[in-house]
Amino acid sequence: MATILLVEDDEAVRDILHKTLVAAGHEVEDAGNGNIALASYRRQPRDLVITDLVMPEKDGLEMIMELRRLNPAVRIIAMSGGGRTLGLGQLYLESARSFGAGRILAKPFTSATLLTAVAEVLAGG
Repeated sequence: MATILLVEDDEAVRDILHKTLVAAGHEVEDAGNGNIALASYRRQPRDLVITDLVMPEKDGLEMIMELRRLNPAVRIIAMSGGGRTLGLGQLYLESARSFGAGRILAKPFTSATLLTAVAEVLAGG
């Protein structure tokens, strides 16, 4: 069982992802934005951080950079639906990969896709 910090500003999406991860046997803590997530991670580092990229207050890219400064070995999965501009989501995802996300997921994705990415990142792949 892994400990996961799930960062997603959309409460409905966060709830679905949380339930999927818990059903797969993981311990999950939620955060609604990057500031809350960073404070939580500083208190208790997790095995994996799954984060949205487009969020208010502190976006996912800023958060990934700060997480990397706190712990260069942190495991991260970044996800994005792209915001309001076509093609922007892929740009965000590629940026997240360059900042250190082990996997990137374009929304929408299936539960199976999420769980496969989680397993691969936790396995070090």
